[in-house]
Amino acid sequence: MSVFLSVIFIINIIFANIFLRMLYTIIKALHIIFMVSYFAGIFYLVRIFVYYKDTDEFAEDKKKILREQYTFMARRLWNIITVPAGVIMAVCGLIMIFLNPGLMKMPWFHLKLTFLIGLAIYHYWCWKKVLQLKELNGNALETANIKLRQANEIATFILFLVVFTVILKSMVIEYWWQLIAGFFVLVFLIMMTVKLVNKKKKK
Repeated sequence: MSVFLSVIFIINIIFANIFLRMLYTIIKALHIIFMVSYFAGIFYLVRIFVYYKDTDEFAEDKKKILREQYTFMARRLWNIITVPAGVIMAVCGLIMIFLNPGLMKMPWFHLKLTFLIGLAIYHYWCWKKVLQLKELNGNALETANIKLRQANEIATFILFLVVFTVILKSMVIEYWWQLIAGFFVLVFLIMMTVKLVNKKKKK
C-alpha cells in the first residue's frame, strides 16, 4: 500500500511540474504579446504629441479641428490600448517571478528591472502629456518639436535594452562595454536622423 501511495505521490509531482511549466510558458507568451501591444501604444502616442505640435503652422480652423482629433486619439489610445496592455504585461511579469523566484537572483534580471524603472518614468511622462493635451483645450503645446521627436525614440531605446538583456542574459554582464558602445552608436544615429528630418521639415 505504501509503495502504491508513493507511486501516486511521484506521479502527482511530475504532473504538477508539467502543469507549472506549461503555465509559465503560457504566461510568458501573454507577457510578450501584451508587451508588443504596450510598446505599439507608446510609440504611436508620442507620435500623436508630435502631430499635435506640428499643427502650430496650420491655419486656425484646421488647427482647431486637428488638435481636437489628436487629443481624442491620444486619450482613447492611452485608456483603451496602452494602459490595459501595460497592466496585463506587468501582471504577467509578476506571475512569472512568482512561478520562478530564481529570476530575482540573476544579475541580468536586476538589470532588466532597472530598465523597467526607466520605462515607468517614461510612462508617467506620457500620462502627464495626455492630461496636458486635455487641459490645453486646443491651445498650443509648449514643448519644442525637436524634444518631442527625441522623446519619441526613448521607448525604442528602452525596448532595445530590455530585449537584448533578456535574450543575452548573462552575456550582457560579460560583454557590457561592447553593448553600451553599440547602444550609444544607435542613440547617436537615431538622434542625428531626427535632427535631419526636423531640419528638412523646416525648409
